[in-house]
Amino acid sequence: MKGIRRLAEHLSISIGTVSRALNGRPDVNEATRRRVLDAAAELGYVPNQAGRTLRQGTTNAVGFMMEAGADTSGNPDNFFFGVFDGVQAVLSRHQLDLVVLPCATDEDPTEYLRRMIARRLVDALIISATHRKDPRVELLNKAHVPFIALGRTGTPSDHPWIDLDFEGVANRAVDRLVAKGHRSIAVAVPSSDINLGVIFLQAYKEALARHGIAFDQSLVIYTSSSEQGGYQAAHELIGMAQRPTAILLVYELMAIGFYRGLRDAGLNPGQDVAVIAFRESPLSRFLSPALTCFRVSLRDVGIGLGESLLASMPAYADIYPQGIVRRVWPMELVEGDSDNARSS
Repeated sequence: MKGIRRLAEHLSISIGTVSRALNGRPDVNEATRRRVLDAAAELGYVPNQAGRTLRQGTTNAVGFMMEAGADTSGNPDNFFFGVFDGVQAVLSRHQLDLVVLPCATDEDPTEYLRRMIARRLVDALIISATHRKDPRVELLNKAHVPFIALGRTGTPSDHPWIDLDFEGVANRAVDRLVAKGHRSIAVAVPSSDINLGVIFLQAYKEALARHGIAFDQSLVIYTSSSEQGGYQAAHELIGMAQRPTAILLVYELMAIGFYRGLRDAGLNPGQDVAVIAFRESPLSRFLSPALTCFRVSLRDVGIGLGESLLASMPAYADIYPQGIVRRVWPMELVEGDSDNARSS
């Protein structure tokens, strides 16, 4: 059975009621909705999604655009899976689906997004990996597509966004290292122009200035956000004429490669170099010495993204009345032993 008419006849209820139940409309009680969904599954009802999209102008789906490349494929600690779980938890309340839109790193993100919009695959979007100047923001605004950004951007816009507290992490990390006597503190940031690197580096500079420490460009290591990037950072730090006594890593998996790089050179993290990383990850918990880093519930971040996106959409604004959300998400310090090294 494929037609909605046949499904309605089987249940002895109107086509309109069946349609509203299948589309998650609030004016259908839960018992009827469940009856319709169970019958649809049992009888093999398959909706004509293309036709429904044309008739209603909706897909009942939200897209999550992410960059997929060497740093994310095969990554056992992919940041996004925890976020997806939280977003879907919100969308499922309204029978909405989450569609992941992976953009290859060798493709222009704006052109990729332009293609997705033209195909009308989703009703709204979550974008990530925001850049200082991000043309996607202007594109989405012009196309009148509801969206929220995971990450801030310098592109002028009144869109909602949620970002992690990169400034807070940089400030607390520098304060902690200075309290242990460090004055030569390196930082490893992404080699791309992703905006989180810009924010973190600026906060690092301002934190140094608060302690009367001059910023030294030679202590900034630009590398990939991966274990290999961390290994490269260790190699560069060891090769500096005046080796820094401490380092901040803006990406958690860098710590794994950084530990290995130090040990390959006969040095020990937490003894010869103090290390603080941005975020705790499942793999970093097994590092020795224990990594000093910052913790955040990715599922909660995802819930925040989902609710904030729906709050910006007229159909759901009454359910989520918080309006346009722009929020810096706090992070919790996890004290380890990796920053126990004292400045000599």
